[in-house]
Parts: sequence; structure tokens; C-alpha cells
Amino acid sequence: VQLQASGGGLVQTGGSLRLSCAASGRSFSGRGFGTYVISWFRQAPGKEREFVASSRRRGSGTDYAGSVKGRFTISRDNAKNTVSLQMNSLKPEDTAVYYCAADSSIILSSTANPAAYDYWGPGTLVTVSS
Repeated sequence: VQLQASGGGLVQTGGSLRLSCAASGRSFSGRGFGTYVISWFRQAPGKEREFVASSRRRGSGTDYAGSVKGRFTISRDNAKNTVSLQMNSLKPEDTAVYYCAADSSIILSSTANPAAYDYWGPGTLVTVSS
């Protein structure tokens, strides 16, 4: 199982970025990808990793942290095994390394808990300048 995040970069306050998480591996083949909860987390320097957004199994729903609700949108393409995070109206406090994570057995109440995920990608840096 591999997750690869991409799309990070430097953007000014108020700008937009689109992150993508590509999943590969036998567990994700066929309909396997749809059985995974795919989430985005972020970690700023000196801070703990925090939940950003989640796409539920088979795209049955989405969840967002309060700090990004209304500005970020998570979407998934089960045919391409990808999950995207569209980030609009970016703020300096959004600066962090963004990680995608996946798990097939996580329960809904644990989606915001990074310790509940088995698979992680290496992260992509987002820097928002003021």
C-alpha cells in the first residue's frame, strides 16, 4: 500500500491550491479503494498533527475540521484511486506539511484521530505567505 501526496507549494494569502493523494497497491485494486476512508491531516512546525478533512468509504460522505470548513473541499475518484483537497481562501495559519492517510477498518468516530490510520503518505508542504 502506497500513498503519494502532491500539489503543495507557496501561495499568497487568499490564494488556492489543490492537493492530490494517489493510492497504489494490491489492497486498492478493483473496488478496494472504495473500502478505505481517506483523510488529510496537517502538521505545522512545533505542533501536533491535526485532522483536516476526510472522505468516507465509497464517497458516502465527507467531514471537515472547523478551521477549514467552507474553504476546503475533499473529493475522491474511485476509478483513479485518488483523493483531492481543494483549498481556497488560504490563510497563513494553513501553512503546514499536509499528509494523506488511509484505513479500511476505521470507525466514523475515529476519523479525526491520526493514530487510527494504518497507512500514510510522505506529505507535501503548503506555505501561505502573508
